[in-house]
Amino acid sequence: MVFRSKIKWFALFVLIMSVAFLLLHLSIAKSSVRLVQYSAMAGLQNEFANLLGTRISRNKRLWGRVKLLESLQPYANPRGSYPDPNDGHSRFIYAKVFGGFEKIRQSICDLVAISRLLNATLVIPEIQESTRSKGISYKFKSFSYLYNEEQFITYLKNDVIVIKSLPTHLREARRRNELPTFRPKTSASANYYIKEVLPKLEKAKVVGLLITDGGGLQSILPRSMDELQRLRCRVAFHALQFRPEIQALGRKMLERLRAWGRPYLVFHPGLVRDILAYHGCAELFQDVHTELIQYQRAQMLKKGIINEELVVDSRVQKRKGLCPLMPEEVGIILRGMGYPSKTIIYLAGSEIFGGQRILIPLRAMFPNLVDHTSLCSAEELAELVGPEDSLPEDSFQFPPSKSEKQLKEQWQRAGPRPRPLPPPPDRPIYRHEKEGWYGWIAERDKEPDPSPSDQRREAHRLLWDALDFIVSVEADAFFPGFHNDGSGWPDFSSLVMGQRLYEGASSRTYRPDRKTLVEYLNTTYDSMYILRRNWTLLVQEHLNKSLGVEGLIWQSQFSKPTSFLSHPLPECSCRIAPLEVRNHVKGMDGRVMYGGEDMCPKWMEHGQDTQDLKGEKEESDDETGEEYESNLSEQPGFGGSDRNTNAIPSFDQDEEMDPND
Repeated sequence: MVFRSKIKWFALFVLIMSVAFLLLHLSIAKSSVRLVQYSAMAGLQNEFANLLGTRISRNKRLWGRVKLLESLQPYANPRGSYPDPNDGHSRFIYAKVFGGFEKIRQSICDLVAISRLLNATLVIPEIQESTRSKGISYKFKSFSYLYNEEQFITYLKNDVIVIKSLPTHLREARRRNELPTFRPKTSASANYYIKEVLPKLEKAKVVGLLITDGGGLQSILPRSMDELQRLRCRVAFHALQFRPEIQALGRKMLERLRAWGRPYLVFHPGLVRDILAYHGCAELFQDVHTELIQYQRAQMLKKGIINEELVVDSRVQKRKGLCPLMPEEVGIILRGMGYPSKTIIYLAGSEIFGGQRILIPLRAMFPNLVDHTSLCSAEELAELVGPEDSLPEDSFQFPPSKSEKQLKEQWQRAGPRPRPLPPPPDRPIYRHEKEGWYGWIAERDKEPDPSPSDQRREAHRLLWDALDFIVSVEADAFFPGFHNDGSGWPDFSSLVMGQRLYEGASSRTYRPDRKTLVEYLNTTYDSMYILRRNWTLLVQEHLNKSLGVEGLIWQSQFSKPTSFLSHPLPECSCRIAPLEVRNHVKGMDGRVMYGGEDMCPKWMEHGQDTQDLKGEKEESDDETGEEYESNLSEQPGFGGSDRNTNAIPSFDQDEEMDPND
């Protein structure tokens, strides 16, 4: 009996020690490697939460707000003396805006600032993507096809006088082409308008502007024109509201996303043909799309848009960070960050060059990949478009087949013997090879003019981009596949990042440096089986730093010089609390890039107190999660280790600032 009792006590001791060692092993693994994608307990909690309809807790490490930026608040109101527009003047500016969604949005903001600068009345701009499309809905024309005219006019009444059309006598002169017209560049300075445009405006009382490159006024203006910068913010973030039908459908999409009870991330690939051709990224596809990109690049060379070789090494361009990240690479990066496979990812972007084929790897990693077509029914999208005239039937015809008699006659005309062998029978041409917009590439050297269906499709893209913009701004996290390219054209991702920075600077907006991420990804390709360094930790450190101050500084360096709306700091923001560091962060030109914001008025601070209490209560209900803390001092920081340190501004005080602290 004594021997048996000893065995029982010994077995119990072994069992207790086994459990203790198992718990110790799990705690060590959890503290050393933060790459736990999915746990059984978390999965059961999520599944039961879905069944019971309860709210799923969020991991603050993946979805939490950046505390360091919570003091930044939107404040684009005029400061100091700001006179009202002169009601007695009779000078008018009318404009035509060319381009896609992002170019239209930035061009309209520049037009309002130009009208304020020249003290002229602005006529509602014409959006050419909608006016040149034939047979679109009679309910919405030009500007009203995308934006709310009444909201635009009413909100800007204290800044610029806006009217819907020119007076009758001036409209007749415009039809006869008697009015001076200008085609300003995107980087046109304020002096250009004062010296070149203003004299013609005073003489003719009306001038026309053709905006083709996504803006007509330089991004960074002198400090004396900060009020014009704030006016741009008021236009972009307040006056430019989508028409009610777009807003209503956008709210429905948000409700359907939130109904799952989980946070969602928005990914914008940025795979646009013009961008790929501009930077020479044709070899990323290796199919007929490569030929299409090269054709577009050849056209840019003829027009003088680029001054480089036609054929460039896309691998070199990608290492420089000039090419978009491919969807499968973004999927690997997000998994490395710790986002589980059940994460809801909304795919933004009406144009994804390469089609659904290139999204297959990303969809395999994240099955919950949705877009506007999966969140909206065909009837809802048709109602948004409105009643349209029917287009002519497809004129596609198969090439006529040759009869046996015609083949014999061709053989007789082949010439003296020895005659060549008769040609092999033609391969049948399938319908999908000819009816698409790319069907011309194998037969012609020149791209045909867009068909009526192509023009209508471009007009519809404005609506789909507007829906994507609404969902992207309200997302719990945003990841751009391409932004800050330096081409001078505004891009969708940069505008979304600027809007999120203005409305909620602490929102989780990734601002990655593509050159650094490509370098990290290449380490996995070079040492596929034996990794010299844990690249996931490098990616996590880089992307978490991009959420905070270092990401904002990087954004201001590469994006603000070409698009002010992508980084409206410090002109359009204020702080409810003083900055902890005493000195401001300045760029190479001496301009303040972070820390130069004014203090917010007292009424904003009182309103923020309530928001803070509400936010603290919500955080107490959420999963605690571990905050990101950088303890990898030997690893490269944001922007990579091979960057020129003299070109990157740094803090004047030697202290590391964690974006999540």
